Amino acid sequence: MEDCVFCKIVKGEIPCDKVYEDDQIIVFNDIHPQAPVHLLVIPKKHIKSIAVMNEKDVALVGQMVNIATRIAAAAGISAKGFRLVTNSGEEGGQVVPHLHWHILGGRQLSGELG
Repeated sequence: MEDCVFCKIVKGEIPCDKVYEDDQIIVFNDIHPQAPVHLLVIPKKHIKSIAVMNEKDVALVGQMVNIATRIAAAAGISAKGFRLVTNSGEEGGQVVPHLHWHILGGRQLSGELG
């Protein structure tokens, strides 16, 4: 998708503070962190949201969760806990229309989601 900010990050057109990359997934620091650790896990393939992924994307989404848990451990937030969040659609709070997980941790998170 031409105007997708995450697709531009994947193509290297927009820089990011990358902490992990493989042939399918990139993980980088959020530019507007909501917690001491706030990372984004995105697939290189453009998928608009979790609500519109297809059967072929199931393995990729599973790999995203696997990478997210490994990155959370590497960031030192697994032992005390972290939040793994994806938003879907406008009313779900999705700002960038490209599937992504937020990894949040490093402090006590409130019960309020988002």
